[in-house]
Amino acid sequence: MASVIAVLLAGGAIWWAWAHHAHAPHLQASASAHTSTPPASSPGVIRGGSPNSATPTTSPSPTTAEQAQAIVDGMSLDERAAQLVMTPLAAGTAPSAIRTLIADEHIGSVILMGNWTSGVAGVREATDMLQSYASGPTRVLVATDQEGGQVQHLQGPGFETIPSEVAQGTMTLADLQAASRRWGEQLHMAGVHVDLAPCVDTVTIDRASNAPVGALDRDYGLDAAGNAQHAAAFVEGLRAAGVGAATKHFPGLGAVTGNTDFTTDGIVDTTTTRNGPEVQAFAQTIRAADPGMVMISLATYTAIDPDAPAAFSPTVIDGMVRGDIGYSGVVISDSLSASAVSAIAPADLGVRLVQAGGDLACVNDPAFTQPILEGLRARTRDDAAFAERVTQSARRVVALKLALGLAG
Repeated sequence: MASVIAVLLAGGAIWWAWAHHAHAPHLQASASAHTSTPPASSPGVIRGGSPNSATPTTSPSPTTAEQAQAIVDGMSLDERAAQLVMTPLAAGTAPSAIRTLIADEHIGSVILMGNWTSGVAGVREATDMLQSYASGPTRVLVATDQEGGQVQHLQGPGFETIPSEVAQGTMTLADLQAASRRWGEQLHMAGVHVDLAPCVDTVTIDRASNAPVGALDRDYGLDAAGNAQHAAAFVEGLRAAGVGAATKHFPGLGAVTGNTDFTTDGIVDTTTTRNGPEVQAFAQTIRAADPGMVMISLATYTAIDPDAPAAFSPTVIDGMVRGDIGYSGVVISDSLSASAVSAIAPADLGVRLVQAGGDLACVNDPAFTQPILEGLRARTRDDAAFAERVTQSARRVVALKLALGLAG
């Protein structure tokens, strides 16, 4: 196995930075996430709390946004809609099970689910197979949940056992950033481009009663400001390894008792406010570290928008994430196959996300992929205004892919 890892390491990692006024990623010199080398950096240095505080980089020409626009303009409406769906591949399932979705339907992203125990080499074999199915100007964006503690989908030789976020919260910022870089390098060697982490939720009720976060030690166990600092360090470490991050679960799951994955009970938050400290933790993280994605929760927040789950709320996405915070990167949903939104027809799930300002429909149950895709395509064909939203979302997703070296 050491020789396998050595070979993978020889491939190196892409250096990735973002443009910080627009919060959109911009392309670096490397053309491939599999062939570039990560820069030497000082893992103890956390960038400041301003969108303008990023390490300067040489602006490419043309810009990533312009390249993304050109690529998306060359896609059909159906292909653009397919860029907005992330389908699952469960551990133990052959990649060929989703070949048609990638090769024929042009699904642009895959999430690795379950307990993968095959190590870096085994995961890389699967991700290379997924990439072999892709055609066109961009490759498949591969993501997973690699938070640590009870949520670490990829294990085995080459993957460290990652401590829980509560344990990470006891680390210095420099140590956490250095550790996150190592974990990111392992993901990168395995062909994974985005870690759907960290959780920036601030638990405000009894931890044991907070089923989705506190009971599982998925938060940093600190106050909102401390959670933000540690989340930013985690994001920066991943970036140094060429891996994107997704801060979640905006605007926070620290005040609900029910886990949105498994129940419709106890998933209404009556205390989180639009400008409260729980939301400010996300704002501070996003402005300081500029993650590749922001994941939106499926809970409902009565003090913000009592009429819709956050992932379907224009107030939350267009109003808060885009407007208040100024983020213009990829907004991804929590899993739309979750129990929290089970009352909504699958064909409407992706449509409602995009209508609210979101970009990428994450799905944990493969049975939901085709209905969500077909729902997006049908609405795109029938509604010109919605088609423009799909186009804008596709451009954001493709811009992230370009920043990750997933072109060609």
